[in-house]
Order: sequence, then C-alpha cells, then structure tokens
Amino acid sequence: MTAADSHPQPPAGARTGPVRVLVVDDQELVRAGFALIIDGRDDLAVVGEAGDGAQAVALTAALHPDVVLMDVRMPVLDGIEAARRIAASGSPARIIMLTTFDLDEPVLAALRAGASGFLLKDIRPGELADAIRVVARGEALLAPTVTRRLLDRFAAAPPARGPAPELAVLSGRETEVLELVARALSNDEIAERLHLSRATVKTHLSAILTKLGLRDRVQAVVLAYETGLVRAGDPG
Repeated sequence: MTAADSHPQPPAGARTGPVRVLVVDDQELVRAGFALIIDGRDDLAVVGEAGDGAQAVALTAALHPDVVLMDVRMPVLDGIEAARRIAASGSPARIIMLTTFDLDEPVLAALRAGASGFLLKDIRPGELADAIRVVARGEALLAPTVTRRLLDRFAAAPPARGPAPELAVLSGRETEVLELVARALSNDEIAERLHLSRATVKTHLSAILTKLGLRDRVQAVVLAYETGLVRAGDPG
C-alpha cells in the first residue's frame, strides 16, 4: 500500500486543483499503468494506491479522494464490498468499478453498493481520463456494452404489477423526473421536457435520492428499472 498525499483536501463543496484519484487493484503493474495514465493529465492526480478492498476503505478515509478507481475481483476484500463500506461511511468519493468481465451480477451488485460507474479494463487511456472527469462531476457512467446487457436483463424481467411501493414516497412530479432520469435524459433535457428550470430539476432529483435512500443518479436508474417504473424498449 502506497500513498502520495501531496495535494491538500479541498474544502467541502469546492475543488481546488486536480481531481484526486485512488487507484485500487491487486496487480501492481495494472496500478502502475492506470497511475501513469492519470498522472499524465494536468487536471487529474493519483493520491494513493491500494492492493485490496480493505486497504481501499482505509485509504479512502485517510486521503479523501474525489474518485476511487477500483477492481471488482481482489483478495482480502473484493471491490463490491469495499464500495459498499465506502458508501456506508458517508464518504463523498465517487467509485468507478473496473473489471475484465461484463457480467450482469457484478454490475448490479456494484451499482447497488454505491458505485457511480462501471468500466471494462480494456478502456483506452483517453476514455479512462474522461470517465474519471465525468464521475467527479457527479454524473453516471456505464460502458456501452454494460448498459446494453443491463437493459437486456431488465427487458427479460416480468412486468411489474401495479405501482411499486418503494416509490410511493415520491410526489407525482418527482416520479416523472425519476422516469426521465432512467431514460438517460440530462437535467437540461428533463427541464425542457417538463417545462421546469434546471435548478428545479436538480431540487427534485436531490429529493428523490433522499427519499429513496440512494447515493446517486446511477442507483436511481437501477431502481427505476427494477421496480418497473421504466422498462427497456418502452418509448421515451
């Protein structure tokens, strides 16, 4: 386990300097490769490395990274359980899961655990850097092949019978916003569709996450599909 905490922690709600990244993988060469890509960008910086999930949890608490780039399959503690513990700790760090497999169950488990993105390890260097920036901004991120497999999985599920009880806490407008979030519309697109201001959409989204006990937009999308609010193939 190594850490190069050369960048001071920025105040809450603000970022000064590069996006701080913790790299977690049980293979040292893989960590070195990711670190080389990340540190080669002026707006990104590696603040630490970990070889297993337990180290990732400890270093996230110690170093306060903006983004944790984490392998799914590791010894001691796997990436999914590490993501769950990081999210449960209240850390604002966004988590990107990395794997060589695009299997359904690890994807769903990671997203439920609190991951904000899921990428395959064969991603190109420039795409990896862009992915880190996207997640650091609080946006959702899924590799196209992963998204397609998830939608196929949900499409094969039986139709939901009646309104989902999990969503009963939402107002009518919040339910509309959640449905459009699940259809991959941006806040600006939702605002235009519902004739709302962008600020109002953000307020509704924040209320949705709070009421449903969700960490971010990704988990909201998964819940919308799991409850049948949105089904793959439905017209947008």
